[in-house]
Amino acid sequence: MNERQIDLAHTVALGSIDDDDHQGIQDLLDGEDPALREEFAQQVDDTQAALAALATAVATAPPPSLRGRLLAAIAAEQPPVAS
Repeated sequence: MNERQIDLAHTVALGSIDDDDHQGIQDLLDGEDPALREEFAQQVDDTQAALAALATAVATAPPPSLRGRLLAAIAAEQPPVAS
C-alpha cells in the first residue's frame, strides 16, 4: 500500500470520509488487486483496534456533578416555538 491508501484506511477507521476520500476508497475497493483490498481492510481493522485501545487507556470517569449540571441545563432550555 502507498501512503495515500494508508491515509484512506485511517480515514475509514476514523469515520471521517469526505467526497474525495469516498471516491478514492471506492476506486481501491473496485480494483483488480485482491491482496491490496485485503491489506486495506486489515489496515482499517488495525487502526480501529489501536484507537479503541487508546480510548480505553485514557478513559476517565466524568465528575459526579456532570449529570446534575446537564439535566439542569436541559431543563432551563426553552422549548421551540411553533411558527
